[in-house]
Amino acid sequence: RDLMKLRAVESLNAICSAGSGFDSLILICGDAALNFQSGEFAPLHAVVQNALKVDARIGKETAVLVAPEDVCPAGRLILAPTGPLTRDYDDTRRIADAAKDAAFKAKAAGSRRPAVVVTGIPNSGGIAEYPNALEVALLGVLQALYEAPEVRGNAEPCITEIGFTLVPKVNDLSALEHIARIVSAIEHGRIVARDIESPNCEVMTPLNVAAYVRSVFAGTKVKVEVVDSLPTLSVEYPCLMAVARASLAVPRHHPCVIRLEYEGEGPIERTLFVVGKGITYDSGGVDVKTNGHMAGMSRDKGGAAAAAGIVMAACQLAPKHVRVVAELAMARNSIGPDSYVADEIITSHSGMRVRVVNTDAEGRLVLTDCLSHLRERALTSPSPVLLTIATLTGHVGRALGPYTALLENGPARDRRVSDTIQAAGDQWAEMCEISRLRREDYNFVQPKNASYDVLQSGTASSVETSRGHQFPAAFLVQASGLAKHGRDSTHPLPYCHMDIAAAALENSDWMHGKPTAAPVVATSAAFFLPYL
Repeated sequence: RDLMKLRAVESLNAICSAGSGFDSLILICGDAALNFQSGEFAPLHAVVQNALKVDARIGKETAVLVAPEDVCPAGRLILAPTGPLTRDYDDTRRIADAAKDAAFKAKAAGSRRPAVVVTGIPNSGGIAEYPNALEVALLGVLQALYEAPEVRGNAEPCITEIGFTLVPKVNDLSALEHIARIVSAIEHGRIVARDIESPNCEVMTPLNVAAYVRSVFAGTKVKVEVVDSLPTLSVEYPCLMAVARASLAVPRHHPCVIRLEYEGEGPIERTLFVVGKGITYDSGGVDVKTNGHMAGMSRDKGGAAAAAGIVMAACQLAPKHVRVVAELAMARNSIGPDSYVADEIITSHSGMRVRVVNTDAEGRLVLTDCLSHLRERALTSPSPVLLTIATLTGHVGRALGPYTALLENGPARDRRVSDTIQAAGDQWAEMCEISRLRREDYNFVQPKNASYDVLQSGTASSVETSRGHQFPAAFLVQASGLAKHGRDSTHPLPYCHMDIAAAALENSDWMHGKPTAAPVVATSAAFFLPYL
């Protein structure tokens, strides 16, 4: 819903012709693409050269150029250079960033129906180094133009249609329509994820997220189940209920678990299990956040948002032979007389006794029981892969920067799960970094006496703790029962934890950043596109 229409057009000439309906041309060009003297771009040559005579910034940064209306739709040319694309450290984000900047400028210039063309993308030995350049550009435009649900109803007239084509002209329009279908499907997923990641914690409470999810999946083939019975949650999700305990005094803040399931046509060959952390507000609990660090904590539900977005992308892409099962762990980490506290020992769904050390390390607790539930299903499912997605640690941003961290167990490493996700992210401009689980991480969470089985955390924050984003993944392996399904077991289960704390919001800005919906794109590209 609220999806901008993508219209495949057979050629650049068709976009620029009278009656096309478009009112600007967004031209995203590679480093050496300003020489438009031949082919379909020839009419643009004089426009660009005249602009260069008076503005040395042309070709170095995005600019809106005035062109004859018989050359560009409505006389608007938005020239968006990517900058260099062939250096060791250049990647697809240069294309996405140029597209975002162009979209902002097109909208500010008054364009309501732009058309997008990408040119000048380098080849290596005849093989495109950026094979999905057009798709990446379209996703960049759509990211720039997204508005939150509470804004959309009152926003100024927005862009409603985006045209695009390939140059040189393609003879088969169906190839372009296939691109439109893939990008639209992934964007459906990103809209769902970004909507749930709303910064208003009273708009997206746990039960409101459940209502939203029910509404967006209504009429689709995705099954939706909401577990909101407190007695049931106490038995089936005891760690989540410990975190939610202080919120129970406020009915609108009550927790729930949202279960989603998509099943593609044909015999199931691959099963993807996804758990998303959905803390709708994180006060830190009794270990309260101080010195301004509570601001932005309505964004601590990015993992659940991404999980819902991944299921929506699957629903729209309709990959065959694939089943996707997700559990969204929705809760609020409040403060109150009945708050859970350090030194409590909670028996998880898997039977592991968890000793609480820090109530601000609640994310790994709400993930644990959901992961245990899906672990049980994975044991009888074809070719299973389990993922947890969470805005889990501050440490991940310190260690890796603005990337999704991938941490996998032995069976996942044997099957190159993280490598596959990372490679997909590289091609689709949603970068991931692989971070290894080591013996120190498992040692960190080992019990220090016989009264419990696994240690939840240390006393210091993650940014003050050595390997502060790695050891929580080891905790999840232990507390969920996955430790029994390593590479040395009779039934190994591939598992990858995705820490998106630094990737979930633009510029890693939890207060003001627009949600990115990471890792919806990389996950969809890795697990769904091969089955179309």
